[in-house]
Amino acid sequence: MSVDPSAKQNETTQEHGHPHPKHELSYHAKRIYAIRELLLEKGVVTREDIQAQIDYQEARSPANGARLVARAWVDPKFKARLLADPKAACAEMGIDATSLNEFVVLENSEKVRHMVVCTLCSCYPRPILGRPPDWYKSFNYRARAVNDPRGVMREFGQELGADIEVRVHDSTADIRYLVLPLRPPGTEGMSGEELAKLVTRDSMIGVVDALPALPGSRKNA
Repeated sequence: MSVDPSAKQNETTQEHGHPHPKHELSYHAKRIYAIRELLLEKGVVTREDIQAQIDYQEARSPANGARLVARAWVDPKFKARLLADPKAACAEMGIDATSLNEFVVLENSEKVRHMVVCTLCSCYPRPILGRPPDWYKSFNYRARAVNDPRGVMREFGQELGADIEVRVHDSTADIRYLVLPLRPPGTEGMSGEELAKLVTRDSMIGVVDALPALPGSRKNA
């Protein structure tokens, strides 16, 4: 069975052969809303507290990681700090990584590529990358990333030469990883914002490299 990098959950559910529109609440969703209303009624939380948590969760996305990577590409001193103390470097960029027990940044090189997996469940640096994709949580990926990492990379469109070493890192509840991909050639003079657009979620998990620069995107420094 192959890994499907574009796998997405169906937006409608099937029960007893009948499709349910996605706006209809499930049994568990109704319970969640009922608990929320009870907590509000008892004064345990306020609507402002709930909205603040929603805003915080929505702010956690791969764009955070992309900003870190782009800054590291253009600022060698920041890159050194990111590798030495990732959580402090995150704080510099306004990213709260304090919820991570231990956070390690893995730097790719011309001779070494890093890939991250959680073989037990779906441990993932959520403050940096947001929610993990479905394929990352799948048993198929968790098994094959360890046994056939090159094969998994190939299915994502990444073909590596035999002279390049692939190192697989098992994320756990105690330690989370972020891959620092290689800066694509031909990006000299590009701004940090432009570079961040080349940094994908998958490149920070390590299944592919960063996107190549588009023709004509290189600017004079």
